Amino acid sequence: MNTRYFKEYSHILDRDMEFKLYGDGGKPCFAFPPQNGRFFDFENYGMVDTIAPWVEEGRVMVVGVDAIDGETWSNTDADPRQRLELQERWFAYVTDELLPRVYELGATPVKAMTTGCSMGGLHAANFFFRRPDLFDTVVSLSGLFDANFFFGNYHDDLTYANSPLQFLPNMPADHPWLDLYRQSNIVICSGQGAWDEEMMAHERRLESILHVKGVPVWADYWGLDVCHDWPWWRKQLPYFFSNLPL
Repeated sequence: MNTRYFKEYSHILDRDMEFKLYGDGGKPCFAFPPQNGRFFDFENYGMVDTIAPWVEEGRVMVVGVDAIDGETWSNTDADPRQRLELQERWFAYVTDELLPRVYELGATPVKAMTTGCSMGGLHAANFFFRRPDLFDTVVSLSGLFDANFFFGNYHDDLTYANSPLQFLPNMPADHPWLDLYRQSNIVICSGQGAWDEEMMAHERRLESILHVKGVPVWADYWGLDVCHDWPWWRKQLPYFFSNLPL
């Protein structure tokens, strides 16, 4: 498998950002790390290996995305508005700088997909539901879907914008995003075991909201022995890849 490492300046964030590409072409698959993780986590924890056939056959190009959760979602001692404004800049970095760059580097010029585990699952869902004009597939594993889980009693327009469980119920029936969702592949998965209880609750809420909106979703709830950890995510990701039109 061809792998390439990059460290490039982001004008939006005014800093160097790192990322890694796996594969020579195919549909770009943005892989977001768990909370406070790094761009190399998807590789280091064996997730890239689990989907190697799709990468090596040129169907998917995995993008190991670097996050800045330590300054945004996790930085509870800082001003929440500043944290959220930085989160918005990072969101714009991914959509406006990194995604076009990935196409320049050989990804097939089709809509991208997102995936991730834990907070990476939140990021994957957040990018998909906010920008279905750019992304048409999401595989969110053990994700939470409400920013206020991390921001407590603080609420503003940016906690709302980063919370699919908040903005999706209020989306009007004629919103163009709804038709794009219906043309997409939406997978949300959690276990029913240790440390996945809250994630399963969020998944059930999201499933219900999408059902009301007439949006097809594959909501999968794995067994009571399935916990919030890498060994299970390594089983889940290739299972869903095998059942998606990739």
